[in-house]
Amino acid sequence: MHVKTEEMHHAELYRLLAALVVPRPIALITSVDRQGVVNAAPYSFFNILSDDPPVMAFGAASRACGRLKDTADNIEATGEFVVNMVHGDILERMNICSAAVPSGLSEPALAGLGLADSVTVRVPRIDEALVSYECKHRETMILDARSRIVFGTIGAIRIADHIIDAENMRIKLEAYRPVGRLFGQLYTRISEIVELKPVDADELVQSAKVPV
Repeated sequence: MHVKTEEMHHAELYRLLAALVVPRPIALITSVDRQGVVNAAPYSFFNILSDDPPVMAFGAASRACGRLKDTADNIEATGEFVVNMVHGDILERMNICSAAVPSGLSEPALAGLGLADSVTVRVPRIDEALVSYECKHRETMILDARSRIVFGTIGAIRIADHIIDAENMRIKLEAYRPVGRLFGQLYTRISEIVELKPVDADELVQSAKVPV
């Protein structure tokens, strides 16, 4: 089966893309509005894109009326945001933050999530999150009237002590327990881990008898 994206309605295409590109990490993004109210909203069209400079980005669609959603609007106003990674213990409270509540209401308060000070930005992080990235707005790529991609430069990363071996900087997945977004209201937890050995390019070429 082949589908041509230009022949599909954006809502139908979204459902297809979201169902095929899985699982996706979930960014519970905190931002602050012009009145100082803390907003939190989950985004799964999101990922880390570069380590030098350290950059992450997320896709931010506008409201049906064309007006920016609170997260993108707040970032445009303040230039700062925090990406809080979602793990199993806060999954249901993350879902509460996805509700389309009126602007000016604080989703962390509605979801029973605590806030803690960041070190490089004025936007607080989610206290219960095990990993939080403090970001300065780098740029926004406008795709069309409805869609944009927001880029942020990471200034600091907060990692809960119990999920990292500080000596070798390795993450303990059994303690971290991140969750991923599938599609609709479906999510997944890590249940199986497969480790692969690095491929030796010289051995690969020799075994395949490929001329160099």
